[in-house]
Amino acid sequence: MKKGSKKKRITLIVLAIFLAFIYVNNSSLLTDPPNKRPLLLAHRGLAQTFDMNGITDETCTAKRIYRPEHPYLENTIPSMRAAFEAGADIVEFDIHPTKDGKFAVFHDWTLDCRTNGKGVTRDHTMAELKKLDIGYGYTADGGKTYPFRGKGVGLMPSMDEVLKTFPQEEFLIHVKSDDPEEGALLAAYLSHLPPKRLSKLTVYGGDKPIAALEERLPQIRTMSKASMKKCLIPYIALGWTGWVPSACERTQLHIPEKIGPWLWGWPHRFVSRMEAVDTRVVIVGGSGDFSTGFDTLSDLKRLPPRFSGIIWTNRIDRIAPEFKLEEKNQP
Repeated sequence: MKKGSKKKRITLIVLAIFLAFIYVNNSSLLTDPPNKRPLLLAHRGLAQTFDMNGITDETCTAKRIYRPEHPYLENTIPSMRAAFEAGADIVEFDIHPTKDGKFAVFHDWTLDCRTNGKGVTRDHTMAELKKLDIGYGYTADGGKTYPFRGKGVGLMPSMDEVLKTFPQEEFLIHVKSDDPEEGALLAAYLSHLPPKRLSKLTVYGGDKPIAALEERLPQIRTMSKASMKKCLIPYIALGWTGWVPSACERTQLHIPEKIGPWLWGWPHRFVSRMEAVDTRVVIVGGSGDFSTGFDTLSDLKRLPPRFSGIIWTNRIDRIAPEFKLEEKNQP
């Protein structure tokens, strides 16, 4: 055998061994799926859903809801209670600071779309926001009828009300701005909570407020685009070795279903690696745009088999019964 051919053969063998190592170290096909059900995260509680086609950040989604199938409005205490009763393990809600230093639980930056109020949420006191009808703007037929008008007066809660109403439940809190002062204000509020309560809260949002929150309250679990990048970019580069970057420790990752397969060890090894460093993996629908979730039984078929992380849904009432049925049928 010629010297050049022998060298080439050795190179190919080494390369084959290297590729085999990568495959064996990262393939979920060679691992037993976790024997536990995923956690279910109800986005905004039990909410009215809407047509996602063509929406932008400026779209008033209350004006394009589907025909209502239940009486609940997002980000309200009744909707959160209904979500937990349906089977949610975690409920997500949105917050805005108010003029009098509280936090209102409400999705939109402005009041004009959903309510009979006007202007920016943060320019009002909590007492003023309580007087609004948060069901005022919802319509499923282009404005011919408004099925929730008059039914939402007084339903906008403060964050304080939510946490007092549900003292044991787990929440994902969404900071809607990119204002660092909001992060500092939130840190001051949350710092008065006992460690056990704090351990059941996660906060995500803009890079600046989340950084301010982390600086003042490092014990709380957080997530932002910046923290996601710090974790996932080095993991994509070197995660094939099984190494997990320190930036991935004790955080939360929202992974779009289309991105997941590009991550080393997806899904079971990846979730297991992150759980080993106290990080949670949430799978969201599609490419992750506009809080797309797994909202129908058909959507659930797209999940990785035996996925054991957290599933994001906008219709907990539809999907939770499926997991209850699976648990009941397990030997």
